[in-house]
Amino acid sequence: MPKKNQAQSGSSPNGSAHPLADRVQARVAEVGQSLDQRARASRPRSKRPKTQAASAPTPGAGREASSLRRVFNELAVTHRQFRLRSGQHASPALREAAQAFKESPSIPSLVAVAAFLEEDGLLEW
Repeated sequence: MPKKNQAQSGSSPNGSAHPLADRVQARVAEVGQSLDQRARASRPRSKRPKTQAASAPTPGAGREASSLRRVFNELAVTHRQFRLRSGQHASPALREAAQAFKESPSIPSLVAVAAFLEEDGLLEW
């Protein structure tokens, strides 16, 4: 089973000259900012939490984990749609990479998953 290089560089099929790891990091940061904006959006008083002190003790770590999961889910939906259109099955190596991400969510494990979609020309960012 060939392993994907986690820090591939060079240009991708969609014309991007940025290394895949940098693009994944940028996407995670973009999703994190979106989550921050959503968290700052005002809610009607009746729907606001009663105690502000009961929030997560490490909001930065929680935000990063949420951002990683959201980007992973975007990749999963994109690949699932591709498989439905093409009739292909997910490769065992992609399943391994996805399982590794689920066990230990991190940028490097997300890059490994994204490398498979990049290879098929499915990444839009």
